[in-house]
Amino acid sequence: MDDYTLPFWIYLGVLAVFVGGAMKKILASHLSTAPTLVAWLGVTVLAERLWAFCLPALLLLMLLGLVWCLHATTRTRPPPPPLSAQGKAVFITGCDSGFGHATAKRLDSLGFEVFATVLDLSGEGARELQRTCSPHLTLLQVDITQSQQVDQALLDTRAKLGPRGLWALVNNAGVCVNYGDAELSLMSNFRGCMEVNFFGTLSVTKSFLPLLRQAKGRVITISSPAGDQPFPCLAAYGASKAALNLLIATLRHELEPWGVQVSTILPSSYKTGQSTNQAYWEKQHRRLLQGLSPALLEEYGEDYVTETKELFQSYASHANPDLTPVVDAIVQALLAPQPRVRYFAGPGVGLMYFIHSYCPSSISNRFLQKLFVKKKLMPRALRKQSSFDLDLSLHNNNNNNNEEEKLK
Repeated sequence: MDDYTLPFWIYLGVLAVFVGGAMKKILASHLSTAPTLVAWLGVTVLAERLWAFCLPALLLLMLLGLVWCLHATTRTRPPPPPLSAQGKAVFITGCDSGFGHATAKRLDSLGFEVFATVLDLSGEGARELQRTCSPHLTLLQVDITQSQQVDQALLDTRAKLGPRGLWALVNNAGVCVNYGDAELSLMSNFRGCMEVNFFGTLSVTKSFLPLLRQAKGRVITISSPAGDQPFPCLAAYGASKAALNLLIATLRHELEPWGVQVSTILPSSYKTGQSTNQAYWEKQHRRLLQGLSPALLEEYGEDYVTETKELFQSYASHANPDLTPVVDAIVQALLAPQPRVRYFAGPGVGLMYFIHSYCPSSISNRFLQKLFVKKKLMPRALRKQSSFDLDLSLHNNNNNNNEEEKLK
């Protein structure tokens, strides 16, 4: 015992904290078996180090075993039964298609009183909700960026609820105005994403908070991992979701004394909205090219911009069409006696956050690049520079060879 120096014990302490934090994050995230086994390997390495260096590690191993047994006991207890949907009213934004549309249908089938907002009351999504859902579902035409429409929706909802409060607000409406490098994106694209994803959601939330506080209800927001991690070519969308995530996290603290619980849903990649529409991608592509200055287009190259469009289109075409994991997460957040702060909805999201939280940035950034947009082309100016450097290197090598020949 006396042979071990203070730095040794500091090292073991840091290793123990790291492994313990990783285990806590994995267990709290309800990930699949593989990441959990990886974490337990880390615990095994820690135990082996302690065993090799000092006998009192036996006590620590016993303590770790006891903690795990207690944790396993609490996990095997049957969870408390979910709350009843009867008599509970939910307001959902963005129900024309995608997550909002599927959620409105599910909640209506469960017995919730649903207020579903759409951009177009005569659109296909609105007509389908009217045709397939019960009379308890109310359709409201709302553009969340228009404060007058949000105010009118609040009046209509309050009039129908009467003295009751609102059990939950599901902030689902959102847009990804464009794709591409930040330098190539117009300022109007950044403002467009912020206007809908951040300011629109903020406007709806602030307007409906009195009804939510009255019912001690819930705020559930559909966000994106792009708001926490630097996905390539999604700067405008990611920045708006980052602002939204911070807003929601702040609201969680502020609304706790009121009894209002706040959750965030973080989906993986799904086919929603215009993601499978060929004409949509072509329109976005033309709009991006038309917005670039000739000098910027020359430096990046039209082929570079086209490759980005094709990569996004291919990624969207391979996205999951089954929205069930996201809808299930929303239902859990609505009916769980103690809802989670964050729900990872879909395969790989929890692992992505684990890598982002615990691995060096070089590894997490490479993971994102391999997972998301696998670009092969460099901007044209860099290709020219690379070609120039290669020619210069070959020229210098030839000159050196000629000089050596002369010396001989």
